[in-house]
Amino acid sequence: MTIRLPGAEGRLRAYEPRSEPLAVTTGAPFTSRTVFSAAHVVADPYADVTPDGPAAVDWDATLAFRRHLWSHGLGVAEAMDTAQRGMGLDWAGAAELIRRSAAEAKAVGGRVACGVGTDQLTAPATLEEVRAAYEEQLALVEGTGAQAILMASRALAAAAKGPEDYLDVYGHLLRQAADPVVLHWLGPMFDPALEGYWGSSDLDAATDTFLEVIAAHPDKIDGIKVSLLDAQREVDLRRRLPDGVRCYTGDDFNYPELIAGDEQGFSHALLGIFDPLGPLAAEAVRVLDTGDVKGFRELLDPTVELSRHLFQKPTRFYKTGVVFLAWLAGHQEHFTMVGGLQSARSLPHFARAYELADQLGLFPSPELAEARMKNLLALYGVAQ
Repeated sequence: MTIRLPGAEGRLRAYEPRSEPLAVTTGAPFTSRTVFSAAHVVADPYADVTPDGPAAVDWDATLAFRRHLWSHGLGVAEAMDTAQRGMGLDWAGAAELIRRSAAEAKAVGGRVACGVGTDQLTAPATLEEVRAAYEEQLALVEGTGAQAILMASRALAAAAKGPEDYLDVYGHLLRQAADPVVLHWLGPMFDPALEGYWGSSDLDAATDTFLEVIAAHPDKIDGIKVSLLDAQREVDLRRRLPDGVRCYTGDDFNYPELIAGDEQGFSHALLGIFDPLGPLAAEAVRVLDTGDVKGFRELLDPTVELSRHLFQKPTRFYKTGVVFLAWLAGHQEHFTMVGGLQSARSLPHFARAYELADQLGLFPSPELAEARMKNLLALYGVAQ
């Protein structure tokens, strides 16, 4: 059996899908790395909503996907960029997601860390308003018992006049945090509104400010999550961290080498690509737990081509590919996204994502994935 797929040049070509999925098994908790998957949300396809209105979420399907990730030993990074924070999911929706996911984690014994931001602010804000918004969200996350991830703030990027404003706002938040948090540095390739974060567009100067925040509060920082898509910069940064502060890679281009590490250290992981790669990524980390770096790389290196495809420019639209693969894999019954973001990628992009994921054996039922891909192609007028 073959399926006709459109290529980037506009011509159709025949592709023969894989007949069997990759064999993966669940196992013991990870011992060598802490690994989070930033998880997507499942939209309610029957809700009568508009792209710019409040999100309608299918809570049952959304929580079921989190149970899938937990069943493989992965932690869930909740209400992050992958969940379309600021791209379809507003603060009210994110707050409900945090409450439900934290409760579900307690019920099933899963690990969850939740994003803390300032997205309830809808107009230009003062630094005091930014700080108050962060405080509101931090209180909600801590109240659920989840770990807090202090996300980069568009409002702070707009209000800050220089590095000293970042030092002041983050210092205030870290002093009042009940437990150690994760600091998240999200680069402008993921969100253009974050250009110049930490007070400078010069990444060396921004790094110095970031490290100054960490050095002043090492007891309140579990780790940092770096999403700059620059492997060497991440390595240089993690080598400058105080003892006890972890580096969680958010580099969806170079994660195998960063997680494997070198003689001077390694990165843990908090990655959007581990949403579609969950079982395979877990299998690879368990191999790494045995000390088999070569086996780890043999499993994870072939996934990089798919990740780079999903995260290609404009990188912020990678969520579309993540949800597309969740649909093909049978984790949800439709390909609809909050904010209508399913329209953000082209048919050739979807076709290549399907092909790469199929070659990796990511689909539990290759037949279901093929049937759903053919349905999508038919909607675009591609006859088989």
